[in-house]
Amino acid sequence: MTEITSRKNEYIRHLRLLASDKAYRAEQGEFVCDGYKMLLEAIQFGAEIKSVLWKDGAKSVNGLDCKVQYVAPTELFDYASTMKNSPGPLFAVAIPDGDKNKGIHRAIVLEGVQDPGNVGTVIRTANAFGIDAVILTGDCADLYNPKTVRSTMGAIFRQRVISCTLDELAELLDKNALPMYGAALSDKALSILDVNVKNAAVAVGSEGRGLSGELLEICKNALIIPMQPDSESLNAAVAASVIMWEMAR
Repeated sequence: MTEITSRKNEYIRHLRLLASDKAYRAEQGEFVCDGYKMLLEAIQFGAEIKSVLWKDGAKSVNGLDCKVQYVAPTELFDYASTMKNSPGPLFAVAIPDGDKNKGIHRAIVLEGVQDPGNVGTVIRTANAFGIDAVILTGDCADLYNPKTVRSTMGAIFRQRVISCTLDELAELLDKNALPMYGAALSDKALSILDVNVKNAAVAVGSEGRGLSGELLEICKNALIIPMQPDSESLNAAVAASVIMWEMAR
């Protein structure tokens, strides 16, 4: 295990760029994770771990198959980490291919959901309810932003997530003979209680903007979640969770 003592070290720079730069993540084909729980999840579910940075004095874990490992003193480790007082370790993981050919029977679609915590929460919930795929389209938060990754609580290693354009989404729906409904206020919107969404895709937009007209055009119909008439719209992750519960139920 190699010891690092300088902030100018190339590997420290690499980790910081993975955490802060979406284009760099795409170029390198890696993203960064933080913490023992995430590392154990990555090992258990077969993620390709490219490198690890340990905080000085930390203990390794069983089952870790990674030849590129470093150790750094606390101050330098904290400089590399995006978390405050993280126990570590920091590790880089290969970005998976994202198989679009595998069949999809039910999916939750997020369009323009920009909050990393919301996107991560939807991924975590989708995994809990057995949803085949989370599909990200439009200007969604980056899947591999450290805040998104952290909020998945390890589900990023278990849940299938696909990022695509609206045209690619339409092709994916057609290929899987999957009807799509949009969660949107409309005079013609149906209550989700009256629609069988067990084998369907349902799209949720951002709380502020909702779904785009272009996406609604490829939807079979609009859906609403019945609520008290004087209540505000639901947070995107909460709405998606209610919808996914209906899918699973």
